[in-house]
Amino acid sequence: MKQYVATAVLLIIVPAIAWAADITTTGELIVDPPTLMAIGIAWPIEGDDNRNARVSISYRKKGEVEWSQGLDPLRLQNEQTYTRGSLDYTAPNMFAGSLFDLEEDTEYEVRLQLQDPDGVQGGSGKTVAIRTRAEPQPASNGRIFHVYPPGYAGNRQEPAFSGLLEAYYMASLGGDWSRASPPRVRPGDIIKVHAGVYLSKHDHYSHELNSRFTTCCGTPWDATYYLTQDGTAERPIAIVAAGDGEVIFDGDGNAVLFNLMGAQYHYFEGISFRNTGTAIEAGMKDIAGAQGITVKHSRFENIGTAVHSDWSGSSGFYIADNDMLGREDLNYVYTWYAIKPWSDRPDFAERAKLKSFYAISIYGQGHVIAYNRVRGFHDGIDHATYGMPDNYPDTPQERLPVAIDIYNNDVSVVHDNCFEADGSVRNVRVMRNRCFNAPLGAMSPQPVLGGPVYFIRNIVYNAWWGPVKIHGEPSGVYYLNNTYIGEFKQLTPMSNVHLRNNLLLGQGTAPRLLSLDTFTNYSSSDYNGFRPNPESQEAFAWNSPPFEEVRNFYPAHRDPLQNTPIALTQRAFPTLQAYSRETGQDRHSRLVDYDIFVHAPMPDFSDPTRVVAVDSVDLRLREGATAIDAGIALPNVTDGFKGSAPDLGAYEFGEPLPRYGPRPRPD
Repeated sequence: MKQYVATAVLLIIVPAIAWAADITTTGELIVDPPTLMAIGIAWPIEGDDNRNARVSISYRKKGEVEWSQGLDPLRLQNEQTYTRGSLDYTAPNMFAGSLFDLEEDTEYEVRLQLQDPDGVQGGSGKTVAIRTRAEPQPASNGRIFHVYPPGYAGNRQEPAFSGLLEAYYMASLGGDWSRASPPRVRPGDIIKVHAGVYLSKHDHYSHELNSRFTTCCGTPWDATYYLTQDGTAERPIAIVAAGDGEVIFDGDGNAVLFNLMGAQYHYFEGISFRNTGTAIEAGMKDIAGAQGITVKHSRFENIGTAVHSDWSGSSGFYIADNDMLGREDLNYVYTWYAIKPWSDRPDFAERAKLKSFYAISIYGQGHVIAYNRVRGFHDGIDHATYGMPDNYPDTPQERLPVAIDIYNNDVSVVHDNCFEADGSVRNVRVMRNRCFNAPLGAMSPQPVLGGPVYFIRNIVYNAWWGPVKIHGEPSGVYYLNNTYIGEFKQLTPMSNVHLRNNLLLGQGTAPRLLSLDTFTNYSSSDYNGFRPNPESQEAFAWNSPPFEEVRNFYPAHRDPLQNTPIALTQRAFPTLQAYSRETGQDRHSRLVDYDIFVHAPMPDFSDPTRVVAVDSVDLRLREGATAIDAGIALPNVTDGFKGSAPDLGAYEFGEPLPRYGPRPRPD
């Protein structure tokens, strides 16, 4: 009798436990650092094992009546990211997402509503007030110092100083005394640098002394400007061109021109940096770094790297409207990687050598990288790969790489990738960028740790490997309304990936147009436009765990002794129709061809080193193109579309082109 009672109780308890695991219990809402045009949130939960909960998000300016709808936050559910020797990460159980294209320095009300048919505990609604950031500016009432090249004999505005360091510090003595002077600057100070070449020669113990301080620049033996003081967000220490001609800081071939690892909230505008390894070093992993660095309307030339920081505490950088020119040859598309067709060329060994690294590589949170022109680097604009977040799984919120905007940049002629979201955790927005002439995967999530990372309305053309480089088992990636010329292929599987409203046109460098490998059967793709390569018998592939499994991360492949391959179920199809029928993906997608564009022929890789001029291709949709009105409405992404439905790809028909690269400097 007791056995029957125990069995009956067990039968009651087991369904109750299963039911409880499907109920959603909400945690505290996390607001990531707002940027100028975006807001990101994360809402941890427990339960919802059956994945049927949903969060909607809406927003309005403070004081307005009507709410606007945002794109639903992404559901994360313990997706795993593993790379032997560097990464072993499990995403949290949460919803996370962003609002885009907001107005800067504006207060918004953001409303979230969670629904779960199984029930919600802990509160189903949240409303918060969040203010977007303002563009950094010099203080309106700061002290002004005037800097002239040492030896300058003309009229001077006072207070006047010879060289930057004499204004920044109480003196600039060179030699053993180069670091002896205390600081002069304080928050809000504005150093106006007048026209001239500030050449940091470093071939003499102290040429400053020998020349009676008529030569530049008072820097130590390494010719580096070490700036170590702290401004504030409202009152940065500003170093700006005075407006009487070009201001050039020349490193004389040194390793680092400006070291800001001990500084906070510095502001550069209108400066030319040249002839150095790293123009601005702002942080090193596990050592030290800066916050609040601004670089605007400046030029970088003959450099290895423009701006770098992979210190996890870096935050709030604003790098915008700059022109960055590396040392790689702009007349050839080449790569470092020994892969055909480049490795077959007799000049491969020489041309593959690294002359410049990345234009921008930074880690951290709250960064904005916008409207820059980048040419002639290994990589264009990167979030630093870094590795595992600090002190994982107990990473402090201020040390998570989140809330980063990369938009309206123009990148061409790189040896590897144009844009990388590598090593980021969530709410990274890569939007409205243009990438030409990139040999090895134009846009990289290598990896993303949970996400979401958004690739929205980007352009890729003349990219031999293809528009994406997927490696390191990333999870939580959106591809929305991109125009990608090239095949979509991967180096490792990914998780929780979603494609909508994209144009993906084959260019003949691989048989498969779309070859997607995913650990999760809730990855999805629909409302896209595809141009398969003619005669391909495997134009589409969707490889995942068996469909009866929600997901499988195949833990055996982590064993270094077994070297077990990841046994995704392989599914390849010759046609869009067969692929859609058998997988359930892309049921509303359609076939397109290059004739949908105003002028964009299929790239010619008979000479893979050929550089395509950006202005020789027009990827706007021509009138009557089959990609017009063929998409699905995506809140906050396709708002304001013209016809019966959004168009596919980056450009809505009839809309003006986005601005790529630097905007004019305001007077």
